[in-house]
Amino acid sequence: MAQLFPPLYAILDATPTQPTDSLVSLAQKLATAGVQLIQLRAKHVPARQFQEIATALLAAAPKNARIIINDRPDIASIAHAAGVHVGQEDLPVEAARQICPTPQWVGISTHNLEQLEAADRTSADYIAVGPIYPTTTKLNPDPVVGLDLIRAARRVTRKPIVAIGGITIVSAAEVFQAGADSVAIISDLINAPDPSQRARGRGRQSRRPSAGALRIASA
Repeated sequence: MAQLFPPLYAILDATPTQPTDSLVSLAQKLATAGVQLIQLRAKHVPARQFQEIATALLAAAPKNARIIINDRPDIASIAHAAGVHVGQEDLPVEAARQICPTPQWVGISTHNLEQLEAADRTSADYIAVGPIYPTTTKLNPDPVVGLDLIRAARRVTRKPIVAIGGITIVSAAEVFQAGADSVAIISDLINAPDPSQRARGRGRQSRRPSAGALRIASA
């Protein structure tokens, strides 16, 4: 599975005041650029609004894009998303799995080797590791773990490893070299003048040159 896992994992942050249409448009542009894995994160959005945004995004998403819902397996199930991503303080992986059974994916965030080893023993489809670099997308980020934790993680698990936290299109190369299968990118895409063009630039940084931009095998 790690060989087929999309190398770029885009994360979209929804806010209570952001028009849903703008999120949908951004997701469509990224998918057109070849991004095949997109997470919808809505930390400060009420549950009902979150569900409405997720449903709209899923309805408009291109078929080549997998949409993952952050934190909320119930919303992922209701919206028929491709899966859910949970953190250390959210529902445990196996509880989320009951709500989002295979073939939906369940991913989990880890911030140290102990958490990663525990995640490896679960049915999680992939494990996120980070923050790799300092990040401004969270109010209270976990301590930076750097590339060393990716290297250690690669020795521990055969599950796909998604590196997250402060990663840019340019720094992605060294993250892949450390052993990550995928990089989660937020600010570097969202704040770019042309997010789709920025996403295409990831192909020149990939450790998988045969992927050609972001045209990769479907997971």
